[in-house]
Amino acid sequence: MTGLRERQKAHRTRRILETSSQLFRQVGYGAVRIDDIARAAEISVGTFYNYFETKGDLLLAIVSMEVEEVHDFGKTLLADPPADVARALARLIGGYYDHSLVYLSKEMWRTAMAITIEAPATRFSTRFTDLDRMLTDQVCALLAELQRRAVVRPDIDTRALGEVVFNNLNAMFIEFVKDDAMTLPQLNDCVARQNAPLAALISC
Repeated sequence: MTGLRERQKAHRTRRILETSSQLFRQVGYGAVRIDDIARAAEISVGTFYNYFETKGDLLLAIVSMEVEEVHDFGKTLLADPPADVARALARLIGGYYDHSLVYLSKEMWRTAMAITIEAPATRFSTRFTDLDRMLTDQVCALLAELQRRAVVRPDIDTRALGEVVFNNLNAMFIEFVKDDAMTLPQLNDCVARQNAPLAALISC
């Protein structure tokens, strides 16, 4: 019985997240009310508050869902990465970028980033930072795995270099969400071009 309740709760949580994501993208984060979300998700407002305290908590949960899914993709890639540094980085980073607009619009990303900057000591900001760290660790792990496979030079500090690569891909993602005209292929091409000379320098 407990297992059934947990599955029902997980199913309802997912429905609220997906419904909210659609509304935020269609109408805009600021224009959507809790009442609108409850109506679209076919739940009562009281039930909504059993799952999320605020609309900000809901946005954070959507960001978490997004990052956790791309992190799972990264795990699969790390198990069998391309035997070429530039291609391996492009595959991993491209996986991050290409999934970034599945649940969130650029406006939603801008809102989430603004909250982390405006309220750095909050649970929202802490969780957002933790998600960034999780992806940083994965980029570092990819370079370490390539080094283990003798694709990356043995003298390279893969932790330090992975942090540099992540900081750049993150900075470019910020530029992407700031510019409504910039497309995902343009973002991927830009970062691949930036990583190419780095990949050449560290390859065996």
